[in-house]
Amino acid sequence: MELLQQTLQQIQAVDQDMMVKARERVDALSKPPQSLGKLESLAVQLSGITGELFPNIDQKAMIVMAGDHGVYEEGVTNNPQNVTVFQTLSFPKGLTGVCAIAKITNAKVVTVDVGVKEDLPTDAGVLIKKVKYGTDNMAKGPAMTREEAIRSIEVGIEVATEQIKNGINLLGTGEMGIGNTTPSAAILSVIHNCDPLKVTGFGAGVGAGGIEYKAEVIRKAIALNKPNPQDPIDILAKVGGLEIGGMAGVILAAAANRVPVVIDGYISTIAALIAYKLEPNVKEYIIPSHMSEEPGAKIAAQLLDIEPMLQMNMRLGEGSGAALAFPILDAACSMMKNMATLEESMLLLSK
Repeated sequence: MELLQQTLQQIQAVDQDMMVKARERVDALSKPPQSLGKLESLAVQLSGITGELFPNIDQKAMIVMAGDHGVYEEGVTNNPQNVTVFQTLSFPKGLTGVCAIAKITNAKVVTVDVGVKEDLPTDAGVLIKKVKYGTDNMAKGPAMTREEAIRSIEVGIEVATEQIKNGINLLGTGEMGIGNTTPSAAILSVIHNCDPLKVTGFGAGVGAGGIEYKAEVIRKAIALNKPNPQDPIDILAKVGGLEIGGMAGVILAAAANRVPVVIDGYISTIAALIAYKLEPNVKEYIIPSHMSEEPGAKIAAQLLDIEPMLQMNMRLGEGSGAALAFPILDAACSMMKNMATLEESMLLLSK
């Protein structure tokens, strides 16, 4: 709890003065006003986050949090639970979707076991930060204790902070955990105060009972555990996931260290909601990547008042959409650094 509190206290608003300077430069570039659209607002945001007119984001890392879910017992997905283990071990080998996409910007992929159901080999290239062997079945009781929920967040803080200390200046969030759209929908249902059916989707493969059954399991879990809508840690503990907590911690650490963090789709956005509920200033450090195909993704983005930049019909997870957005941020930085203002152009041409 101490690490979480220290991190929350470190988070400050972005540098508004630098954002004004960045906007002035963007507006002075040799182009019609707003003609580069979201690249312009991204450049201004990056300047506000880093405090630099010409931000440097040349050292990138995707942090992928892996954890299993006890609610799998309820048949909410048709995917075998051992896929979590298989995929978690595949990340360090560079064999997954996010790894393939991350390669285009030389981003490293850091894989963290925050709650995989099985013990993983210690030499597999996965950081072993296991809080517990998967969550408990939220349809029968709390997914985890409050202490375990806090610890999952602190794992994310620890891993992200270590990466930043080693020179990483752009982070992305990703996850691996069969069944994790179920706790994501549960968290969103509580925060948004809506019926689970409104935010429950197909996921990576819905179980035999269909989406209606999946929503009913979530309804049952919320009624049983009664998470406090005003307490994000209580929500995470009662109906959440360890990897969701881990990603929330990554986002908090990024904000505390003034480093931009790109979030992936539905599950990453739910983690961002948890982080935002803990400290509202965190939102200014978040860069949303793509709009997931999951029905709750749009609602979660609206609650955060963020607009994903990509519409790619993706729903893989892993951080794949976040990694895909990295080159766009590179382009925003290149615009600031390499594009001349009208005044600069005239000076150069007059020589």
